[in-house]
Amino acid sequence: MKILKTVSEVREFVKDKKTNGKTIGLVPTMGYLHEGHASLIEKSASQNDITIVSIFVNPTQFGPTEDLDKYPRDLEHDTKVAEKAGADAIFHPTPSEMYPNGYSTYINVENLTAGLCGKSRPTHFRGVTTVVGKLFNITQADRAYFGQKDAQQLAVIKRMVYDLNFNIEIVPCPIVREESGLAKSSRNVYLSDEEKREALVLSRSLKEAERLFNDGERNADILKKRITDIIEGSPIANIDYVEIVDFETIQPISEIKGEALVALAVKFGNTRLIDNTILRG
Repeated sequence: MKILKTVSEVREFVKDKKTNGKTIGLVPTMGYLHEGHASLIEKSASQNDITIVSIFVNPTQFGPTEDLDKYPRDLEHDTKVAEKAGADAIFHPTPSEMYPNGYSTYINVENLTAGLCGKSRPTHFRGVTTVVGKLFNITQADRAYFGQKDAQQLAVIKRMVYDLNFNIEIVPCPIVREESGLAKSSRNVYLSDEEKREALVLSRSLKEAERLFNDGERNADILKKRITDIIEGSPIANIDYVEIVDFETIQPISEIKGEALVALAVKFGNTRLIDNTILRG
């Protein structure tokens, strides 16, 4: 497996493959790969001739008080996980390679980024869409793979691809969970044993919402209150948001009729976790 450090190396790597009609899958990550990432890589490897995994802790999607410097990094570990899952190359650039001196161009998707995580992280999605747009351009991928755990990000990326006519297919992939129900996340490494136990209220509350929905409940406020009550049963949970929105527009809804996203963001200690489920009315 190749480790590519520069834009020119990636373009040289893909040039002959594109010429020969090979399909390229891209799995954008910030590294510290876990089973969730591995599932994306495996999906790409099953659908494409070549799979490229980007490993880049993107500084433009972190706010000034967020955990950029502390974000876990382990390229040796990531290389083993990516290779085992079927990757052909890793693109591991430096910040200066992606954002050279004088960099001043960004992609901003409006409306979809105003609520949920965008409300407390106002510059986050501008950084995400910019780096993902650059990765699409650099790799010339035919398909890109994103996990449903970052559901708002998925909706934003799909909107960007549609609006800017990117010639790429976005492939959503399901949330991968630990046996306990906790959604896999690179940030789980920050959790103490107690915080990890208490964080199980997230998946518990979502399962309860699914149960109520399957029993016929369609009122979003009733579902949100039940979720909130369960999470507030944890003495250390600090809710950022509990929202039910239209999955395509990320706008709040009062009654579930189509495809609804139930999204949570909750802090346990200093660690902010997100989780979600999709209800189809």
